[in-house]
Amino acid sequence: MKQKTNPFPYSDDNKRYHTWNYYLKHRFQTKVFKVALNADFSCPNRDGKCGVGGCTFCSSLGSGDMAGNAKEDCMQQFEKGIEVMRRKWPNGEAMAYFQAYTNTYAPLSVLKQTFEPFVQREDIKAIAIATRADCLENDVIDYLQSCTAHKEIWIELGLQTIHNETAMAVNRGHTYECFLDTIQRLARTDLKICVHLMNSLPHETSEMMIESAKAIGQLPIHAVKIHMLHLLKNTRMGNDYLKQPFTMMSREEYIHTVVEQLMVLPKEIVIQRLTGDGVLSDLIAPMWTVRKVTILNDIDKEMARRNVWQGCALESEITR
Repeated sequence: MKQKTNPFPYSDDNKRYHTWNYYLKHRFQTKVFKVALNADFSCPNRDGKCGVGGCTFCSSLGSGDMAGNAKEDCMQQFEKGIEVMRRKWPNGEAMAYFQAYTNTYAPLSVLKQTFEPFVQREDIKAIAIATRADCLENDVIDYLQSCTAHKEIWIELGLQTIHNETAMAVNRGHTYECFLDTIQRLARTDLKICVHLMNSLPHETSEMMIESAKAIGQLPIHAVKIHMLHLLKNTRMGNDYLKQPFTMMSREEYIHTVVEQLMVLPKEIVIQRLTGDGVLSDLIAPMWTVRKVTILNDIDKEMARRNVWQGCALESEITR
């Protein structure tokens, strides 16, 4: 038997971070894939409740560019999505992912009508719900908690940054303090919490991005998604960039920053993503992000070259 040389415990291969695939494989003993859905919700940052226009980087599809067709019933979208995914993984199992816009921004009766068919369907392994920290009232959290008796339920919160000045500049519509309050209420449940971070937001330094990762790593969360900012056509930030380009992270800077972020995230936290997908036809910049696999490979290589792994900076702090 080949001896394992990777020092990271939550890995079956060369990955030095706690991958989503590793978690799902060990949790469900099979390949699990997400099927992205568009339930045709809105967002309080679009309809005037807390703002208009949405986050300045957000597309007209509410960050659900890879999700299904909102004109179709969610279960129809799901069936079509399974068919596509099983061409690649014939024996895989599905997770329903409510991705587009804010998927808890509706009356509780509407949420129940939307989620209940997926909660009760036995062949669905888990459900992931993308939402905002300011759209999780206690009655909604109580209902979602009740769903955990039947399914593993993931709540994905689009934080992007802990820095309120950046959040205000990109029109996020709520504060970091609001996010912290929601995290504490979710932490009293069996719901799984995934937090989204976005690197290269305007005027943020690499140090600020690493600070965001370290701060959320100290919270009672279960997973993190790290994205690179994509400037897209027909978004406010994309239009501003076309008028007056601003500096964005280079590929090398992004890889370095992600490695540093991983080093300050506890090893138990699952890393669901280390870079995002931008629709090529809508992507303005940076074009280097389209080669996603090579970015992930180079993150692996950089971690091996430096002999670092997820959480290693925290371990060194403990031993000081």
